[in-house]
Amino acid sequence: NFAFIELPKKEEKEEEVTPEPEVRKTLTLDAVARYIKSGKCESLFAVTAGIPDFRSPGTGLYANLRKYDLPYPEAIFQIDYFKKHPEPFFALAKELYPGQFKPTICHYFMKLLKDKGHLRRCYTQNIDTLERVAGLEGEDLIEAHGTFYTSHCVSFCCRKEYNLDWMKDKIFSDDIPRCDKCNSLVKPDIVFFGENLPVRFFTSMKMDFPCCDLLIVMGTSLQVQPFAGLVGRVSKSCPRLLINMEKAGQADPLFGLLGFGGGMDFDSDKAYRDVAHISTCDEGCLALAELLGWKEELEELVKQEHARIDSQDRKEKASGSKGAAAKASSASVAPEPEKEE
Repeated sequence: NFAFIELPKKEEKEEEVTPEPEVRKTLTLDAVARYIKSGKCESLFAVTAGIPDFRSPGTGLYANLRKYDLPYPEAIFQIDYFKKHPEPFFALAKELYPGQFKPTICHYFMKLLKDKGHLRRCYTQNIDTLERVAGLEGEDLIEAHGTFYTSHCVSFCCRKEYNLDWMKDKIFSDDIPRCDKCNSLVKPDIVFFGENLPVRFFTSMKMDFPCCDLLIVMGTSLQVQPFAGLVGRVSKSCPRLLINMEKAGQADPLFGLLGFGGGMDFDSDKAYRDVAHISTCDEGCLALAELLGWKEELEELVKQEHARIDSQDRKEKASGSKGAAAKASSASVAPEPEKEE
């Protein structure tokens, strides 16, 4: 069993000993780095968000929905409304669509953790596919709120799958995506109100978290269930690191009295495994990378990957411009008159 602090040895009297305040100072980011470098951390899990829950009022996405004449703002993310009126969602999807942003330091830090043999899995609430762009693959990810990476026909009798590029072409050409096979609507595999979270989320968490050696939680308020409950699924000896702009996920004292555990404990006299690093996700990951001796490697990885993405974008835009120009040119050429016989 691992704890960041060493409890004082019990005296002859069998009384519970509470760590002294100076001992609790070992609950630091440096302690996490030492643990990762110790060789004992072979099964690390990350729980990430980093962007607001795309379905939640107050995220800014709802501010521009009045023009769609919705019965209420949340309707745009309700599956029953979508099946009858898909136009508002696909209009909004242009703003949500992946490819408009690059992965950041925290995404590439997770890729480094994977490459160095530490990361077992990343559980994310994000739907933007940036973890995949950074180099994590399907087996490395549990996308709890779904993803734009794949789409499916909504018909239960069909369920044909479509890829990211197919859906992108439809959305940006202002076409309502319909199935090539049955003509039903096709929806990105993001979780709407009225839909269940992916089955893989529930099956994987039961197998994954009991064997977790270190849990890193980033950029989430830990308020949305069942995602928030993941922190309580690791063993009681598993250290947990929160990188966030404020402390989150702390145990409710009332729940403690009722026997429900699992919440984070950063400040009490009994705190022994939870570390809060108050910063942005990128700043926290860069600080941890520096303590691990990976800072230069991480910065170089970000630089190279961003250059690759920029180069790819330029090629795609140039190709798109040539295609549009050729199409316009062919349309502007008047057909030759037919010769009379």
